[in-house]
Amino acid sequence: MSQQINLFNPIFLKTKKVFSAIALFQAFALVLAGAALLAGYATYQAAGLVNNADLVSAQLRGAEAQVAKLRAETAVQVKDKTLEVALAKLDAEIQSRQKIADILKRNDFGNTQGFSPYMQAFARQIPSGLWLTGFTLDAGGAEINLQGRTLKPEFVPVYVSQLTREKIMQGKSFAALQMRLPDAAISPSQANAEVKKLAGQPQSPPYIEFDLRSSYDTDKSSAAKERLK
Repeated sequence: MSQQINLFNPIFLKTKKVFSAIALFQAFALVLAGAALLAGYATYQAAGLVNNADLVSAQLRGAEAQVAKLRAETAVQVKDKTLEVALAKLDAEIQSRQKIADILKRNDFGNTQGFSPYMQAFARQIPSGLWLTGFTLDAGGAEINLQGRTLKPEFVPVYVSQLTREKIMQGKSFAALQMRLPDAAISPSQANAEVKKLAGQPQSPPYIEFDLRSSYDTDKSSAAKERLK
């Protein structure tokens, strides 16, 4: 009887290397190249997002500037409307004073030394909201008649009170005062009530015409007259 003994052991066989050093290096290089490409693409996208963000920010700043400009223009328009009446009143007062000054320069009166102190006093004491449209003086200043316009009836007594501060007006007095709207004559109390009634309306404040006369008889003297138009 024979017996066979197998002395072959597989572990003693030479194994073949699956990955060589060159293959590993190539794989590693490929991975690095792929990572570099991904990083470059990510950087490109990030740069694009930054550019878009800058563009949006610029557009937002432009829109904010436009809004600020529109608000400023709107504020100016509203301001102009509110100042319209005040500017018109100031212009009327300036024109009134300028016309008096022009009369003095032109020497329209035969006796400028006699009348100029009165006209200067009239111009100096005009309060805000009142302006003269005409006046009448006799040769000696005994008769004084003032015509004008006012935004409020109470401005006329204020004007009369301020005129008494002038040296040329010392001893002079006014006995008659007539106030009227442009189309009809009314009393001072009625004029005040009419202004209050119209005060809440959006239209420009109405003015009131007044005629202020001294206590002297107007038939005593020959008057020198000047109408401011």
